Amino acid sequence: MQVGVVARFTDPYVDRDGVARTEAVARALAARGHDVTVYCTGWWAGYDETREHDGVTYRAVTISPTRPSFLARIPALLAADRPDVVHATPDPPAAVLSARLGASIARAPLVVDWYGDEPLDRYRERAARVPDRVVAPSQLVRREVRELGATEEATTVVPESVEMDLVRSVDPAGEADIVAARRLDEGANLESFLLALAEYRQRGWQATVVGDGPEREAYEEQAADLRIGDRVEFVGSCSREERIARYRAAHVFVHTARREEFATELCWALACGCVGIVEYQAASAAHELVERRERGFRATSPEEITDALEAASEYGRLTVDESMDEYDTDAVTDRWLSVYRDAGATVYPRPASE
Repeated sequence: MQVGVVARFTDPYVDRDGVARTEAVARALAARGHDVTVYCTGWWAGYDETREHDGVTYRAVTISPTRPSFLARIPALLAADRPDVVHATPDPPAAVLSARLGASIARAPLVVDWYGDEPLDRYRERAARVPDRVVAPSQLVRREVRELGATEEATTVVPESVEMDLVRSVDPAGEADIVAARRLDEGANLESFLLALAEYRQRGWQATVVGDGPEREAYEEQAADLRIGDRVEFVGSCSREERIARYRAAHVFVHTARREEFATELCWALACGCVGIVEYQAASAAHELVERRERGFRATSPEEITDALEAASEYGRLTVDESMDEYDTDAVTDRWLSVYRDAGATVYPRPASE
């Protein structure tokens, strides 16, 4: 199957979770043997029209981040290449309208991955209404897209994915019983986590905070003020393998961030066997991952987080949770292919060699 991905920006230009998700989906589809072309702003040196990377073809619609030229060229490129399905991102929302025109000429369905962290503008309502399907990473974002005018029938959820084989292959490492991980900005709301730990000081535990950011020093000072600085280690940014090793060694993962379109680190931690504790936030989808999970708790205050830490101690330790196989990349890629099929695309089977 030929998949045309309309994504104005890719990782070299923008450090955004929605961008990372788009490229991960493109790589996963290419690994299945599908022909994937990403129509983007050129990020490589020189004037070559295309660049191959991780099995994906990147095609430069423009060589600089010029919005009008990008929007104007997309319809003709899609019409000429005639992909079986067009997969677009609303960055900017007007790109969805350009993709709609190109997909219509190519007689291909349009599927839009609306992650929720895109910078939206006055075209956002039209962009939500014109696709054949709008995919969100969580029910939280799905509701937001529906508020913009998308119908219930045209919207669905496909979550982020984790690599379960990678989880199983990395050895546990670290002494922490409790772990939290996120970019350490104001939205991390790490105050709730630290206050809960301070209330839990009578128990023997060690905690690790993974991640860096502008508020790291302030959070370290708060831990010291709460007299738990010697029991909370701030380790900064870590590779995916390092994070997995720490999650597999820990018993509990605590999530307190105020905004999360999809709680990616929580998902990895659950796959690594952690008991999940989520402080409910109206603008965060993190609680969706622990709803109806035995090894999961929701809280609404630092005091309730402390209570959940106490309750979590009753659960045995795991280094992998097989129930998280539904979030494995292979299973999530199947869900993307089902969305394409439901939108009207003809999805070819895997190559016989697989």
